[in-house]
Order: sequence, then C-alpha cells, then structure tokens
Amino acid sequence: MFNHWSSEVGRFLLVLMLALFLGAMIGHILLLLWLATLGYLFWHLRHVFRLEKWLSEMKAFQPSEGGGIWGEIYYHLYRQQERYRGRKRRLTGFLTRFQELIKAMPDATVVLNTAGEIEWFNDAAEQLLGLRSQDRGQRIENLIRYPAFTTYLQQGNYQEPLAMRSPEWHDMHLSMLIVPYGLEQRLLLARDVTRIHRLEETRRDFVANVSHELRTPLTVINGMVENIADVMAEHPDAHLQRSIDLVQEQARHMTRLVEDLLTLSRLETSQPSAINGVVNVPQMLQQIGDEARALSGARGHDITLMVEESLHLKGDEGQLRSAFSNLISNAVRYTPPGGRIAVRWYQDASGAHFEVADTGIGIAPQHVPRLTERFYRVDSGRSRESGGTGLGLAIVKHILELHDARLSIESTPGKGSTFACHFGLVRVAHPT
Repeated sequence: MFNHWSSEVGRFLLVLMLALFLGAMIGHILLLLWLATLGYLFWHLRHVFRLEKWLSEMKAFQPSEGGGIWGEIYYHLYRQQERYRGRKRRLTGFLTRFQELIKAMPDATVVLNTAGEIEWFNDAAEQLLGLRSQDRGQRIENLIRYPAFTTYLQQGNYQEPLAMRSPEWHDMHLSMLIVPYGLEQRLLLARDVTRIHRLEETRRDFVANVSHELRTPLTVINGMVENIADVMAEHPDAHLQRSIDLVQEQARHMTRLVEDLLTLSRLETSQPSAINGVVNVPQMLQQIGDEARALSGARGHDITLMVEESLHLKGDEGQLRSAFSNLISNAVRYTPPGGRIAVRWYQDASGAHFEVADTGIGIAPQHVPRLTERFYRVDSGRSRESGGTGLGLAIVKHILELHDARLSIESTPGKGSTFACHFGLVRVAHPT
C-alpha cells in the first residue's frame, strides 16, 4: 500500500513540474499551476463521486475502472465484494438446506419472533397444528386457543413439555415444547404422541382393573389367615406359626401395594380444578406427627414440628394428607434409631413450603432424579424390610402436580435428606 501512495505523490509532483515548465514557456506559471491542481482535484472528486454511487447502488466495480491509488482502492473493494458474495452464497445454500431439513421433519416446527408472532413453520405444523400460509405474522396464541397453552407460552419456564390435544384433530395428542434462542426468539416444537398416550391409558386401565380385582381375593386371604392365626393361638405350633406369620406379612404387603396402585390410578385421572377446598394444614400435621411418633416407637426418633398456625392451603385434604404422611413416614423408616426428623410448614415470598429434613442414611446423587419413578428402589432389600411399596414418592409427585406444586430433594449419603413441597402463592390461604 505504501508503494501505491508513493506513486500517487510522484504523479502529483510530476503534474506540478509539467505545469511549471509549460507556465514558464508561456509566461503564466501561477495560472498553469492553478489549472493543474484544479484538474488533479477534479480527477479525485470524479472518483469520489463514482465510489459514493457504487456504495449507494451497490454496483460492481472492476479493478480496471480506476487508475493510480483509485485503481488500488477499487481492487480491494472488488475483492471484499467477491468474498461477501461467496459467503452470501454459502449462507443461502446452508439456510436452504436447513429449511429443507426442517420441512422434512415429522415434528411441527414454528419460528416465533419476540412478540410471539409466527415467522415461519414447516409442513408438519400445517398437519398437526392446522396452520396456513396466511397465518404468518399472526400471534400463535390467537391461533391455538387453549388456556393451558397460553399460560405455558407466557410463563417463561419451558423445562417440561406441555401435553394437549391438537387444535386440528380432536383425537390427536401433542407434546408441545418451547425452545428459546437468539434475541428473545422462540422455537415451538410439537410432536404427535397419540400412540404413547393410548398406551399410557391402556396401562392405567390395566393397573386399575387388576388392582381392583385383587382387592377381593386379598381380603379373603387376610380373613382366612387371621382365622388360622386365631386357631394357632389355641394350638401352638412353632413351625406352622412361622409360615402363618410369613403369609400374613406378604398378604399385608400385597394389600398396601394394591391400595397404592389404586390411589395412583385415581390421581392420574383427577382434575386440578376439583381440589380447591381450604385445608387446615397445621392441624393435619399435628395428627401426622402423632402417627409418626407411634410409627417410630422404640426407635426413639426426635420428631419436631415448626408450623405456622395461620397458614392454610387450597387443595384436597385427603391427597395432601397422603403426600405429607408419605414423606414423614419415609423419614421415620430410613432414619436410624435416635435420629432427628424436623418438619417445617412455612410461607415466604414465593409461596408455602412443606419440608421434612432427617439425619437418615441419605441417598446417592445418581438415584435422586429417579426417586419419583414407580417401583424405583435405591436398595430393594432395604425398602422391602421397611415395608415400602416403591410407589410412595410417585404418589407424592402426582398429588403435587394436581396442586400446581413441585417436589425438591436434597440428600447426602450418611448425613440425611430433605424433601420439600413448594406451593405457589395462589394456593395459600389464611383463616379469617
């Protein structure tokens, strides 16, 4: 670049010397110097004009369209323009291939801008969501008129997908997920989960029907075993007594399992709108605390309750009692004799919280995310010894979901665990 500027300075000096020579010959040196400078300036202004026109109209310049320093400037601009066009062609090709890929996906994909308006969608969105080409630029909640979807879209928490029916096909079930990206833009993904939904319904019906059918024979077995136990009390037989005790234990375990399965089945078909009664939680916790001390018995657990007496909750009393009782009884079962169990019921700025902290055996981190799965056991032998069915935390999770609440679990092996239920402010109630 320095050589080109040196040449340009030399060119200007050559023009001045030529003008000086001609001016000396005709006796008008100043006039010729002025005309030469004016001409040189006009030549530069002409190229400035051409450059401004090129920048405003984005016309292509060829490297040969200028001389001197302007030829070098045009050459560099030409190279930059070619590189830009190459990147643009590659980007356009990439976007075209990306759009073809998205269009071919079986899942509905909708691009939303910061205002929630539709910018683009694929063919699957037309089939699953009923969107049409004229819907571009429309707000998505004006086209998918489901209160649950509107709430999901506005809440900003998209960690879990939303299950809902398709607005286009009433018998189709969708799993909706929002993926934030870019500058407050969002990607709406919808997947047809009708087959999974039907399989889940079949599973629920099967479990409910089988559990219901098992109740009668189990009742008969329990009754017969009790009668045999009464007879054995009059005619003791140590060997036979052990067998009777084992049958009684297994029959009781099966009865608890059937009851938990039926409870879980009822919860899965319950509607949140039907659980808005005001529950006196402090009174309920006092009763559950007494039951926990009786369950602890000779193991001598230190069970303490810290309860806000004026804090009540909108919900189903039976379901909440089942959830809180499950968490407290679990703490009793898995805390060594003499351990501490602290129960708290309090409110803060985010809502109401029920918390059970123990000094029990604790749970390894890899097991914590799966604790609410049906029949999941950290240690199957230990769980069976404690009398658990493997469904307690699954029941707690479903109850909390029906109350728009969530369960959090913190645990350290050898130190203890803390199970907490978090309820929103809309569920909080205070007696008048």
